[in-house]
Amino acid sequence: MLRALYTSATGMKAQELLIDNTANNLANVNTTGFKRSHLDFADLLYTTLEQPGTEVAAGQISPTGMQIGSGVRAAATTKIFTPGSFEQTNNTLDVAIEGDGFFKVQLPSGEARYTRDGAFRIDGDGRLVTTDGYLLDSAVTIQDGISLSKLSIGADGTVTGILAGTPDATVNLGQIQLARFLNPAGLSNEGGNLYAATAASGQEVLGTPGENGLGIIRQGFLEGSNVEVVTELISLISAQRAYEVNSRAIRAGDEMLSVSADIVR
Repeated sequence: MLRALYTSATGMKAQELLIDNTANNLANVNTTGFKRSHLDFADLLYTTLEQPGTEVAAGQISPTGMQIGSGVRAAATTKIFTPGSFEQTNNTLDVAIEGDGFFKVQLPSGEARYTRDGAFRIDGDGRLVTTDGYLLDSAVTIQDGISLSKLSIGADGTVTGILAGTPDATVNLGQIQLARFLNPAGLSNEGGNLYAATAASGQEVLGTPGENGLGIIRQGFLEGSNVEVVTELISLISAQRAYEVNSRAIRAGDEMLSVSADIVR
C-alpha cells in the first residue's frame, strides 16, 4: 500500500483541526477579553532509507540522505495575548486592563481563576462579581447602608465612592489587584472567559496595577477580543486549500494503485 495514502490522511486531519481552531476564533470575535489561539504543527517520524553523511566509497561521504516523512500532526494550541481593542461603555463597573495582567476571581469551590473580562457587577452583598456571579478576589465591598452618588476606579485599582448627599465625603471601598504569570500561554482555557493556572504557566504574582510590569485599570472601558477577521479568513482559506490538495494526493495514490492492478489483468 502506498505510504502517501496515510501521509495525506494525516494532512487532512491536521487541516480539520486548523479549521476547528479558526472557527472558534471567529465565533469569539465579539467575546470580551477573548484571546485568539494559534495552532502549531509538527512533522511526524521519518523512514530513513539512507542516512546523510554515509560513506559511499573510500573517502567519499554522501552529502545528503534519503528520508521519507510520514505526515503531520497538530502539536499545540498557543494563546496569543496581544491586546484587544478597547470599547468605551461608560458603565461605572466596566474596567479594562491596559497592559499585562489578569483579574483574579474565585469560584464557589474556592478555586482561583483568571480573566481579562472586566465586565463586573455588584451582588446582593455589595461585592464585585463577574457577569456569571464569580467573586472578584480583591477586597472591594460596598457596605450595607451606604448610598453612593458616584463610584470611581482609579488606574491603580483603588475603588472609591462619594456618599450621596455629601459631595465632599469620599469613602475608600477597596483595591483591585492584578495577577501575572511568567508564561501566560501556559494557562488552561476553562471557558466562560476564565483561565486556570498550570505548572506550565507558573505561579501567580499578585500586585498593584501599574507596578512591577502590571497594566493599569481603565474605568468605563472593556477590552474586546484580539481576533482579526481578515487574518482568520485567510487562515480558513489556506486550511481549505491544504485539505483539498491532500485529498488530491490520496486520489493520485489511488489512481496509481489502480494502474498497478490493471497490469495483472
